[in-house]
Amino acid sequence: WAQELQKAFDGRYPGQVKVINSGQGSMWSTWGVENLDERVIAKNPDTVIIEFGINDAYLPYETSVGLARSNLEDMIDRILASNARCEIILMTMNPPVDIHLGRRPNIGAYYQMYRDVAKARKLLLVDHHPTWIKILESDKALFDRYVPDGIHPGPEGCAKVIAPAILEALGL
Repeated sequence: WAQELQKAFDGRYPGQVKVINSGQGSMWSTWGVENLDERVIAKNPDTVIIEFGINDAYLPYETSVGLARSNLEDMIDRILASNARCEIILMTMNPPVDIHLGRRPNIGAYYQMYRDVAKARKLLLVDHHPTWIKILESDKALFDRYVPDGIHPGPEGCAKVIAPAILEALGL
């Protein structure tokens, strides 16, 4: 979805916006805390989007909702300490399905924690989860096309669901 955002910004604001994906696949908020300085703060961003809920919920990472919240709050605090004007956006993502849901049985609590932190801290929240649920419930074949492995939205899902929702939330 970062590539889709970059394309949209390039079309609207050529050369004025640079989207940097500082994340890394399969990582969770503890990794985010440990790598925040080098991968985010050092880049002095104007806006940061944070989403680790789906991997924090992964049972083998043993990250409770409480620890995930503490990690999220720590990242927010550190980003704002480095740049008080940085806009921080929190996100939820798609529901995991099949074997991936079994590995993340409490995903709803992690997504709710993101909603709660966004509300408490008055941060923008891009809550993709309800949209993905509607797609899953109304057209499972389309969901499977958008999320081909049951956990990661593919390029089409990013282009049709994720990027447009972020742009809409930003007022674009």
